[in-house]
Amino acid sequence: MSAWKMLYVPALLLALSAPPATAADPVPAPAPSIADVPPTPEQILAIPPELQALLKQRVIAPVYSREQRVQRLVHMIFDEDAMHLSYDPYATQTLTETWQNRRANCLSFTLLFVTLARAADIDARVQEVAQVVTWHEDQGAIYNIGHVNAGVNLDGRIAVVDLDRNVLYDRYGPQQIDPPRALAHFYNNRGAMHMSEGNLVQARAYFQAALAQEPDFVAGWNNLGVLDARSGNLVDAERDYRTALRIKPRNAASLTNASALYRRLGDTRQAGLLARRLQQVQHSDPFVQFRLGNEAEQRHDYTDAIRAYRRAISLYSTAHQFHFGLARAYFLTGDNRRASVEMSKARDLAGTNADFLKAQYQAKLDTLHRLRQGTAAVN
Repeated sequence: MSAWKMLYVPALLLALSAPPATAADPVPAPAPSIADVPPTPEQILAIPPELQALLKQRVIAPVYSREQRVQRLVHMIFDEDAMHLSYDPYATQTLTETWQNRRANCLSFTLLFVTLARAADIDARVQEVAQVVTWHEDQGAIYNIGHVNAGVNLDGRIAVVDLDRNVLYDRYGPQQIDPPRALAHFYNNRGAMHMSEGNLVQARAYFQAALAQEPDFVAGWNNLGVLDARSGNLVDAERDYRTALRIKPRNAASLTNASALYRRLGDTRQAGLLARRLQQVQHSDPFVQFRLGNEAEQRHDYTDAIRAYRRAISLYSTAHQFHFGLARAYFLTGDNRRASVEMSKARDLAGTNADFLKAQYQAKLDTLHRLRQGTAAVN
């Protein structure tokens, strides 16, 4: 489901990620080799001749209705006798690479779909969701996973084509973005991948390519700050985070990273100011509260988990995942009655297009009912 990444670096990791360096003594970044140079936008979006032929055969030639073409394009991408695309959360690839490997994450799929749709005279666009409910941790860095999908204009109504139908959008939903910003996501993802692998030269080249496409791309400035901090370029890292926060003052990743950097520099006052701003942001962010609930649950602190899940629900009441988390926390405290109430809400909010998920919630709810009946019989 991974579409684009913004890195948070815990303070301890940031302090240990690179040897100390003074502001006047940064670690120089060598120029990238030819092999490290990011692909051009034209190379990213180029349709391979074989794929162009398949598109003409399966989508363009047989039908004239745009709605039929959309349906045929989806089948062409996923059917076993055509492209047979499979999901890979790490596959941020050019169209040619996606065609060759038959794997894609949400970003690669969206770039593929929108480019092919436009070649088939379909009015399609890339759409961005700032936050989704999924978070994960990798080698000490917490990734805030954003999401992209495709929007298709069919006679004035926008149909959404999404690789992950079960993703929970933030309250603002998908927003149309222009091609440079979509490409900035591509370069940023590649840069995050290289940085996680320790390839700092390649990472820098990709982050700079992202910012060349979209100078106000907050994720790019934030990730460049992480890279500079890891490389010991603390003055540059401070500049990067300041730029990110000028563009988006309440960006949680940049607040986290900048606060840690100022603690590393010994500026406790500035670190404290940013930390307090971060707390305010987190308190009003339902996704952060959901993550805090998960973390509390994992350390078996179910009282804190319940508090965080309830806060998330107060901020975003229609997210079935939040009610399921609260139900799970209640169940783990032995409160089967409240667990049943929240499980019922999760089931009802799962949506008409999520029959399998609703069935799962119903099965869990049935189990809770049986447990409650058993407890009542014992009493």
